Amino acid sequence: MSVHPSPVLTSLADAQPADQAAVRRSNLALVLRHLRARGSRSRAGIAADTGLNKATVSSLVAELVDRGLVREGEPDRAGLVGRPGRNVGLDGRRVAGIGVEINVDYLTALVLDLTWTVLFEQRVALDVQAMTPDEVLDAVADLTSRAARECARRDVLPVGVTIAIPALVDVAGGVVAFAPNLHWRDVPVVRGMADRLGALLTGDPMPIRMANDANLGALGEYAMGGVAGTPDLVYLTGEIGVGGGVIAGGRLLGGAEGFSGEIGHIQLDPAGHECGCGRRGCWETLVGMAGMLRLAADADDPVRDPSLDLDQRLDMIRRRAETGDRRTLDALEQVGAGLGVGASILINVFNPRVVVLGGYFASLGPYLLGPMRAELRDRVIAPDIGGCRVELSLLGFAAASRGGANVALEAVLDDPAMVPPRSSVRSGG
Repeated sequence: MSVHPSPVLTSLADAQPADQAAVRRSNLALVLRHLRARGSRSRAGIAADTGLNKATVSSLVAELVDRGLVREGEPDRAGLVGRPGRNVGLDGRRVAGIGVEINVDYLTALVLDLTWTVLFEQRVALDVQAMTPDEVLDAVADLTSRAARECARRDVLPVGVTIAIPALVDVAGGVVAFAPNLHWRDVPVVRGMADRLGALLTGDPMPIRMANDANLGALGEYAMGGVAGTPDLVYLTGEIGVGGGVIAGGRLLGGAEGFSGEIGHIQLDPAGHECGCGRRGCWETLVGMAGMLRLAADADDPVRDPSLDLDQRLDMIRRRAETGDRRTLDALEQVGAGLGVGASILINVFNPRVVVLGGYFASLGPYLLGPMRAELRDRVIAPDIGGCRVELSLLGFAAASRGGANVALEAVLDDPAMVPPRSSVRSGG
């Protein structure tokens, strides 16, 4: 699950005649990814950058235009002698990916087109822990179908659904192996969603994938966040628990079995609070939102009511901090210090260029950064925190759903020919 293109053939001369169709698909992908990465270019510029000949580029661009993935713009006169060529640029308004997030106390659905424009976004408060997996999947399917109907209203083709979930995920099997904070084990989420969406939607079935929410959040940050393109980053998301994703050398570290990202279960206090995983003193019991709220408010306080919208609850905490409420400020200082303790371990291991704080960490970041950085200075072995800086996510709680939608769109970037030409649609072919 990488945001980088896989190697593609760049010359028809390198292939045997039987491979012509595969080579053309590869070169369509090469041109489309190039336009996404570099912006609008002339055909001559694309040919020069990719090594494809000009006639091949003209043919590929014409096909991408017909598929609604590229559009022609103004002539490119810069540095050219003679008749200027017309720029071509990424269009991508015809296709979209759907990202869905299941979390402890909310669901999110987001639709992203190929230009990374958000076409639909909705979050609903839901006490997932109090429901059965089947009840939750019913609600997820309903929210996903709303996103798909918005695509239909806009005449946009949804090319896939990616589900983000705070869990150990068997990606190939589409099964939640263990989600400690949801209390799920061996739940066939992808099959359940396919059954439900098949009954709710018309048309061809969409590919459905599932991955750990923090890993998808890391991909979202790497693709389109405030530190987009940083090849070595650690993403930390604060929800009820704590998740993390690591990008190293521009690629997500998934692990041997794909179970990476469970950094919230690093044990920091063996005598501490019991964690949803059954152990004690995991990092998320100290700095997850449940731990923060336990420090900041009594059990009957509205900020601990999972039926209330998450932003509403965080606004309450922020207002209390702004007015100098001592209990709130002490809680946030303790959480910030705890963040620094755990993050120092990750920095010592991975030496990232940046640590991105997402989820509620980003919302309350101004109160967390000071004590966190103080701990990092004391605990990271390398001088100057190993050249690492800490940044607040600009994507907030949408990082995982954005990352998921972008993963769905990767199918189009890998094979633009999956999008039917407009000419065949008009002719009924």
